[in-house]
Amino acid sequence: MVPPKLTKMLPRITKHENIYTIPNILTFTRLVAAPAVGYFILTAQPLAAVSLFFYAGVTDLVDGYLARRFNSTTVVGTVIDPMADKALMTIAVVCLALNHTLPVWLAVIILGRDVGLAISAIYFRWISLPPPKTMARYWDFSLPSAEVHPTEISKINTFLQLLLIGNAMILPVLPESLVAAYNLTGIFEGWMYLVAGTTVWSGLSYVGNKSAVKILSSGESDEKIAQANKDTTRSS
Repeated sequence: MVPPKLTKMLPRITKHENIYTIPNILTFTRLVAAPAVGYFILTAQPLAAVSLFFYAGVTDLVDGYLARRFNSTTVVGTVIDPMADKALMTIAVVCLALNHTLPVWLAVIILGRDVGLAISAIYFRWISLPPPKTMARYWDFSLPSAEVHPTEISKINTFLQLLLIGNAMILPVLPESLVAAYNLTGIFEGWMYLVAGTTVWSGLSYVGNKSAVKILSSGESDEKIAQANKDTTRSS
């Protein structure tokens, strides 16, 4: 029997959820694809950039469908899924601004919102992490401590941003006669102002929204881990 004093000195044993699910693996491939897209943009390989960007978009839909279909949603998935989207978006925006496809003012708006949300995510992850609070445990995403729930306008804005980036990369691939005939350049410029507006709106939608980020209690965390492991065992 462990003495009571020694029991108090031992760190709290926290259960881990199974993060090695197919949806999470697909999401991870999107994270890996993000820097490759940036490389293809900067090296003037638009066809390769568009193809990889299209792959990222397809896997984004597929991993979401699989997570819902087989009830294999994990807490870490709610974190790395938007992280993969933002990594792809950030790298693409920076590279498109560097080659003057996107104006600097639009890049500042998009990246400024993301930086603000990233700082908030870091803060909520730290305050929600059960003790002991160490950097190793902080980066161990199999220890669920908080859930992120994007607002509706944020989901719409992400979709519009992805369309904007896709349009920016596909324009150089299209024949110039087609671009001129349908004034695709003018449509693209109008789309930029639309995205600027939705980006500001989506950023403001998180201010004071208590449902956007939920800090999990120890009971809720253990329950989600048990459910995730149960669903994984059932589907294997």
